[in-house]
Amino acid sequence: MTSNAFSKRRRALMKTPIIGAALFSGTARSQGARDIAMLVQMNGPNIDVDRAAAAHLQTRGHAVRLVDQSVHPREIGTPDLVIVSSTVSSKDVAPGWRTLAVPLLTWENDLLDDFAMTGKRHDVDFGETVKERYLWLVNAPHACSGGLAAGVANVYRKQAAMSWGKRGLGASIIATIYGEPDKAAIFAYEKGTTMDYESLAPARRVMFFLGNDSFTHLSADGLRLFDAAIDWAMQRA
Repeated sequence: MTSNAFSKRRRALMKTPIIGAALFSGTARSQGARDIAMLVQMNGPNIDVDRAAAAHLQTRGHAVRLVDQSVHPREIGTPDLVIVSSTVSSKDVAPGWRTLAVPLLTWENDLLDDFAMTGKRHDVDFGETVKERYLWLVNAPHACSGGLAAGVANVYRKQAAMSWGKRGLGASIIATIYGEPDKAAIFAYEKGTTMDYESLAPARRVMFFLGNDSFTHLSADGLRLFDAAIDWAMQRA
């Protein structure tokens, strides 16, 4: 990237709306609050869903800034967590997120191979199912399970899309799509564990099962899992 292009991107980032600025302006953050950078398609058709997810995280005391998919990893500073929404266009996402030494959570299945979280084969190593409501929780002791019991969990209030992937050797599978045990819907890498392509996780990595517009369909248990995955990703090991 040329210096002029880098400067233009930095100016664009500075102009990006910051969700949460009003919440924290003039007040101290709640104890345990974190800075979250959420990568989205700012002018995309599902930006309101991304804003709903950001608003939910706000209610939990976090500062959330939405940044456009074109932003380069070196431009975001050092947030406590990067979230990559599936509303991004994967081909327009800058390289470098894979090696970023910051915890990362994503529900963009088309980027799982780029992040070395799965293999490269679409619909084999990663993909999306169109109409689902249930997960099968297989790792209740893991913090990402949010205290829910092992077994069937109704995570959507109505049928919606779910992303999935086939995790690398070092990942912990938290849940699979109900009836499809080979499709992991939530899985997590601890820092330093082996991902795909023999890559080591530079920080915690989490795959979550959402689709482009399904955050707003989450049930109470679905939100509980979402919050648990966020909390685990940002927990200082």
